[in-house]
Amino acid sequence: MSLTLRVLMVLTLITNLSAQNKICEVVHKDIDEQSAIIKSQTYDNVYWVCNDSGSEPFLFPLTSRGEMIAPDFMKKRFSGKKLDEYPGIKVKSASLIDWEALALLGDTLVIGDVGNNGNTRRDMGVYLIPEPNPRATYETRPLIWLPVSFEDQSNYPATEWEFDCEAMFTFQGKIYFLTKHRADRHIRKPAAATKLYRMDTRFTNRVNVLKLINRKEDLGGWVTDASMAPDESAMVMLAQNPLATIIWYFPKPKRGDDFLAQTPRTYSLVKADQAEGICFKDSKTIIVSNEQREWFEIPLKAFSK
Repeated sequence: MSLTLRVLMVLTLITNLSAQNKICEVVHKDIDEQSAIIKSQTYDNVYWVCNDSGSEPFLFPLTSRGEMIAPDFMKKRFSGKKLDEYPGIKVKSASLIDWEALALLGDTLVIGDVGNNGNTRRDMGVYLIPEPNPRATYETRPLIWLPVSFEDQSNYPATEWEFDCEAMFTFQGKIYFLTKHRADRHIRKPAAATKLYRMDTRFTNRVNVLKLINRKEDLGGWVTDASMAPDESAMVMLAQNPLATIIWYFPKPKRGDDFLAQTPRTYSLVKADQAEGICFKDSKTIIVSNEQREWFEIPLKAFSK
């Protein structure tokens, strides 16, 4: 991290602490490692979250207060405190190696099984799933599985550990990925850079090679999630470090899709621990979730100009 970025971060921490608002803490016993969050554009007051590696293939539909949503016909069975026993929506015929990202393509939910801590995976990909109605069903199935790889990775494990991925968004009907980097090939040593990739194909019988668009350095932390505004006017991205989590706001390019080349705005989220999820609540507000079960709300007007 550059000295300039460190100074900027320290100067904004006190101001930002007053702008951010902790809105809830998720208490459901099975949601123990929130790795991603996305707000439904189809169903009212529904936020989808998922766990990462070591879990079963379930999606968890929550309200804006972090409360689990169960189908109406199961409310008697899982009423009151028993709602903590409702397991969520099972994604049948799917496996969960390391689910790290969620996005939406209209009414289709995109699940990114793209976590790659050791930069060794050859089986990464995304599931496309018809977004289920959480108040009417408790299971679903993928439409398709799309295997992916990065066009500039030729060694497994990679020579440079730049091929983990925890951030994904959609734009103009295509799926985009932002990588999480590590320094010195050390799993716990962040590198404050990312690369932006685009999926141009949707092969189910062979690997979809992701197209590299751009690279950005000096982000202040490693990238743990990203999200697109519902009107596609901007992309937001989390960059995490031990002192604070920096939210980057990139406006829509006038031409093309190179969000990383745009002039960004930033916000330093204070005391957010291991922040791993970000989405738009509406056109004026961002929600961030962490693995400690907390959700925070940040108004866009609080971002630096």
